[in-house]
Amino acid sequence: MKKVYIAGCGGMLGEAFYEAFKNDYECRFTDKDVNSEWLDFLDFRDINAYEKDVKLFSPDILIHLGAYTSLEYCDTNEIDALNNNVTSLETAVHLSNDLDIPLLFISTAGIFDGEKDEYDDWDAPGPLGVYARSKVLAEDYITKNANKYFVMRAGWMMGGGPKKDKKFVGKIINQLKCGNKELFIVNDKDGTPTYTHDFAGVAKELLKTNRYGVYNCVCEGLTSRLEVATEIVKLFELEGEVKITEVSSDYFSKEYFSQRPPSERLKNKKLELIGLNAMRDWRAALNIYINEYYK
Repeated sequence: MKKVYIAGCGGMLGEAFYEAFKNDYECRFTDKDVNSEWLDFLDFRDINAYEKDVKLFSPDILIHLGAYTSLEYCDTNEIDALNNNVTSLETAVHLSNDLDIPLLFISTAGIFDGEKDEYDDWDAPGPLGVYARSKVLAEDYITKNANKYFVMRAGWMMGGGPKKDKKFVGKIINQLKCGNKELFIVNDKDGTPTYTHDFAGVAKELLKTNRYGVYNCVCEGLTSRLEVATEIVKLFELEGEVKITEVSSDYFSKEYFSQRPPSERLKNKKLELIGLNAMRDWRAALNIYINEYYK
């Protein structure tokens, strides 16, 4: 049984990787926030501790999941964000090279400037803020220095349920669960959701190959914040009870002051070309997610 080390595994994506890998590999799941019984403590910003823990486990695969993903936090804490999102990844690259094992790293659709309607795996990044820049810097480092690597770009993440989903889908569902009768939804942001369990499943299959490189990995179907929110209301059968009011991003400018691209739509062209695009349509994935975690 191969051994897999997954660092930064305490979030919504980590929960999906735990479910995908736990039965088929000998795994070590670590995070600085030990919020599940299957997690062990490791702060990968501590270079010496990270190196010691990984080498002691001696994995066949290293997966580096953790990152600061709040754009507002990153923009107001640039040094901490770069240390967490870039320097720790550099440590992972050196570890994977020293152990001669593949490294899997998670990037984001947010690296693009949004001037195009959609982006494929080969489009050039155009970061708008510190978070996006940190992911571009990490991508650049890994592609230039890692011997065996997979970079997987996710879109609007959904997964983890009430305890771990702090993103758009989770926030909308929480408003509905709290009895809100009106939702204010931006009408100027397009993208592609990413169901964490589908993403982890594709990662698992990709890691069985030696087709190293950078891959977009999002749900099928181009959509928008407004369309996703409308579908959530429909799935909860609240269409006649909840009003959706369209607003521009300026409506939330005090809370969400960081610049965001107007379009974060990705296409999984490379996964399609190698026959590994198992990502479901976003509506189907959203339906499954809500039924499994919220009903």
